Amino acid sequence: MPEQKKYTVKKKPKLTAEKKKALELRNEMNLDRPEFHRQQWFRYGRLGEEWRKPVGAHSKSRRSWGYRPANVKGGYRGPAAARDLHPSGFEEVRVFNVDELAAIKPDTQAVRIGGTVGAKKRGDIMKKADEMGIRVLNRRL
Repeated sequence: MPEQKKYTVKKKPKLTAEKKKALELRNEMNLDRPEFHRQQWFRYGRLGEEWRKPVGAHSKSRRSWGYRPANVKGGYRGPAAARDLHPSGFEEVRVFNVDELAAIKPDTQAVRIGGTVGAKKRGDIMKKADEMGIRVLNRRL
């Protein structure tokens, strides 16, 4: 029977009271924030759902007519203190080699390994990060 790995709790960030409150507020705002889709995304599959700003002289969506879906505006933006933070509360830092781990602050920053990093170097980065107590966000086993 193969030996099972023990589950270890993921490292949590040390957050200030302000950042903690901002993250909670951002999570509440995410519940109310509408999904922003491209104009007529439902009509033509080739358009895709990703947001594009509506253009066109007669566009009802551009003119924000009430029966049209909501447009992206500054009022939907989250709190400044929570911007660019991972949902866990860590600040994300992309890393491409082991040497870049030296500049990471384990209390507030977490590592995301670059997509072009190969399996061997990825393993080295994860091993070194574990030794240093740094959380890896895109850990693949």
